[in-house]
Amino acid sequence: MEETGTGRRTIRTPRGAGLAGVIFALLLAAAMVLVRLGIPEGAEAAAAPGFTDSVRRDALRAALALVPFAGIFFLWFIGAIRAHVGAGEDKFLATVFLGSGLVFTATMFGAAAAASAVLVVDHPADLPPVPGTWDFGRHFAFTLMTEYAMRMAAVFVSSMSIIGRRLRVLPRWLTIVGLLTALTLLFASSNLPWAELVFPAWSLLLGVHILTVNRGARTRTDPA
Repeated sequence: MEETGTGRRTIRTPRGAGLAGVIFALLLAAAMVLVRLGIPEGAEAAAAPGFTDSVRRDALRAALALVPFAGIFFLWFIGAIRAHVGAGEDKFLATVFLGSGLVFTATMFGAAAAASAVLVVDHPADLPPVPGTWDFGRHFAFTLMTEYAMRMAAVFVSSMSIIGRRLRVLPRWLTIVGLLTALTLLFASSNLPWAELVFPAWSLLLGVHILTVNRGARTRTDPA
């Protein structure tokens, strides 16, 4: 980062960091939507236990294919931000930021593995689905995603928002959006369907903001 004469710092993160955030947001949002479509909840799940619909199976397979790539771009995003926050970062908040990001990634992979197990075990070749296996796997996958992964995402968003505000690298409106996103993920993600989509939405805003600031900085420093 670079400090101006007024004491305000500007983001010196490379364009790849913002691009990684945008790609991660799009991949994660697509995976979440496909998981929601592939594994139903509530009365819909009770009415048709198991993967009796080939469209649902295909949606879940597509989601599982996207999750590893979303995790890769997320780790790249974390690394690029930390590297360019530099010595100005608060060690405590930076540790919380990094730790929550890593735990979120691991939990997201665990939820994907649980969903994959539901797909494989509940739909074996030439055998009828087992309702108990379907219910257990479905609840396990959703619990990992909405109860644990999203709460780690809330910690990640809140710590990033506080770091950005303290170092003045994020605008006030994006800090407020980040804190509202963290509250939603912390208290509503397990009870409100589709609430988890606020995390990729926030990541998309952050990635676009980094790209915009980076482009503006390049324009101002261009000798031409």
